[in-house]
Amino acid sequence: MSHSQQPFPEKSPGRPGWARKRVAVPAALLIFFVGVGVGSSGDGQDKTGADAKAGPRPTVTVTRTAAQPAEAADTVKDAEPAPDGDTKAAVPNFVGMGLQSAQDKAQAAGFSALTSHDALGRARMQVLDRNWKVCSQNIAAGKAASTGTELDFGAVKLEEDCPAEDQSEPAKAGGTMPDFRGKSVKAARAALDSGTSITVTDASGDDRFILVESNWRVCTQKPAVGAAVSGRPVEFAAVKFGESCP
Repeated sequence: MSHSQQPFPEKSPGRPGWARKRVAVPAALLIFFVGVGVGSSGDGQDKTGADAKAGPRPTVTVTRTAAQPAEAADTVKDAEPAPDGDTKAAVPNFVGMGLQSAQDKAQAAGFSALTSHDALGRARMQVLDRNWKVCSQNIAAGKAASTGTELDFGAVKLEEDCPAEDQSEPAKAGGTMPDFRGKSVKAARAALDSGTSITVTDASGDDRFILVESNWRVCTQKPAVGAAVSGRPVEFAAVKFGESCP
């Protein structure tokens, strides 16, 4: 071999005269070394494996409330009120009061079963209680009564005078014609059988239309008082309350 054919080693930049050899490192081995380096770096607080299992466990505080519902139930049971039938209260005096105020006072005293009626016997409904006043009460003032007792107020409108005593509505007609004279047309109609044919005319002769029958009173009637009804048609001639029958 000639001198020109002898191989010359590669010059290493760091070490002149030495050949630099390249070594291929498998990728899997490289990853292993990187993982070890990362796991061992830091301030020593990161733990894995057995070290993590041996670390302190968090403390959990449990509050037991199973006994609370039973205690609440006992409290409710002890606080149950007595039945209404066993509770009594003195009945206040309602006469002269506005109907709405009387009802409020009755409820404040413990009475909740309340009703009212037209003290003039005209079968009017107390739609607006503030427009009515109390003339009578079914339970005397000061008497002790069960709070379940129904209180009934006899009432008239504010501009009307209370009667000396409540005027009752006419009783239900049987087989004979009752005396409806002076009674309201509405009360007379209610006393007759619901199937009865009834005609009402203006007794004044002005041929006025009779709209609110509780505002009109009977002057004459057919059949006459005591006559057999037996399904016969009934005729009333009436005028407004406050007017004189002709």
